[in-house]
Amino acid sequence: MAARGEKVVVLEGRDGERARTAAAGLAALGVEVRFGEPAEPPPGTTTIVTTGWPPHHPMLAAAAAAGIEVIGEVELAWRLRPEGAAPWLALTGTNGKTTAVRMLTSMLLAAGHRALAVGNVGTPVVEAVGGPCEVLAVELSSFQLHRSPGIAPLAAAVLNVAPDHLDWHGSMEEYARVKGEIFARAGTVVYNADDEWATRLAAPYLTTPGTAVTAPATGSAAVPGSAAARATAHPGVRSVGFTLGVPRPGQLGVVEDLLVDRAFTADPVTGAEELASFDDVRPLAPHNVANALAAAALARAYGVPADAVRRGLLDFVPDPHRIAHVASVAGVDYVDDSKATNPHAAAASLAAYPSVVWVAGGQLKGADVGELVRRAAPRLRGAVLLGVDRERIREALARHAGNVPVVEVAGQDTGVMDRVVTEAARLAAPGDTVLLAPAGASWDMFTGYPARGEAFARAVHRLAGTGTGTDGGPRA
Repeated sequence: MAARGEKVVVLEGRDGERARTAAAGLAALGVEVRFGEPAEPPPGTTTIVTTGWPPHHPMLAAAAAAGIEVIGEVELAWRLRPEGAAPWLALTGTNGKTTAVRMLTSMLLAAGHRALAVGNVGTPVVEAVGGPCEVLAVELSSFQLHRSPGIAPLAAAVLNVAPDHLDWHGSMEEYARVKGEIFARAGTVVYNADDEWATRLAAPYLTTPGTAVTAPATGSAAVPGSAAARATAHPGVRSVGFTLGVPRPGQLGVVEDLLVDRAFTADPVTGAEELASFDDVRPLAPHNVANALAAAALARAYGVPADAVRRGLLDFVPDPHRIAHVASVAGVDYVDDSKATNPHAAAASLAAYPSVVWVAGGQLKGADVGELVRRAAPRLRGAVLLGVDRERIREALARHAGNVPVVEVAGQDTGVMDRVVTEAARLAAPGDTVLLAPAGASWDMFTGYPARGEAFARAVHRLAGTGTGTDGGPRA
């Protein structure tokens, strides 16, 4: 923005050596950096681009009262797109966003398109607009969607919606509403037909099931056939569901061990097209199959052929700390799903294993864990709890799984995870899985979920080094 001739002031709430170094670099570009938590915008401010700060932040509240526009980085990126800019394939959800967007990018690349994963996945969208890519795979968090009133993706997906970040949004209803904003101006609406909230958010856009459609040309949105029935509130918008069950016309889903498409085919009423098999989805778990279906729906909306969907899944390399097998010790599998930072993610992870010693705890961010524990209780052989909100999980276990042995590990020191893994090993029997699926954020004890997962993996390998037996590495 400074290069475009704008006067830019950066307000940075956190101080430190890295921030000061960045500030010095910005100063050379004529950008002023002010440290600390501001109570009001600098005099003369016309627009605020914010990231991270909640809506009730005093400075943002003061800006709203003064009539100053407040947008996010994603909205800024949308406004900065040049003529003929790459279309966006956008997705959001409580869980699975990064996995799905990386699967989508892999499918696009397998089809020969210049594609890049951007947004909440790590690369800011504003860095990619106007670049050499043909298409952008955009992961969006609820924080980003809250300040993105103008984006209009070619196709958009909601993977799932469950309680998370309620301390930031204020209520489940508001959190869900913000997630649903991704559909507001999308050409194709992709939704999880197995998820109550996702289906509810897509309801205003749903077309009549069974409508015949024409397969889209590469790089274009799907075109409904002449008999297509459209939602009256949003004419011209295409809706596509995905399900872990057998798909109806207009959906992607599962038939035995195959992922099939009954939406982007010449005759979805009587025909289906095979996209991939369970063997192509890694790591294989129900929620990961759902991620693959969502990614495939977005890819198909862009015109990606079925064989590229399969090749994309085969080329996909999962990010660390997502149901990653660490080692087997004395007949017990140790699995790192540190990325399960809310109850919904933890529930999906627990559902993938029949007999679990659960490692849980951290910051619950206002979420309730009662329903998670109730559903998981038959699978639990024990639980080891750590972190600031471990007592809330213990209370839920006492209510819904009173026969499950529970160990609490107090403390914030670096040796905590070793004690956690030692206690988990004591509770586990051959055939069990010791599963780190915390259901909470990690910032009470670690710098992030990767650090928590790495601490768990190191502790497991130290346990394996005691001579109790291990396969010594990851499982294929």
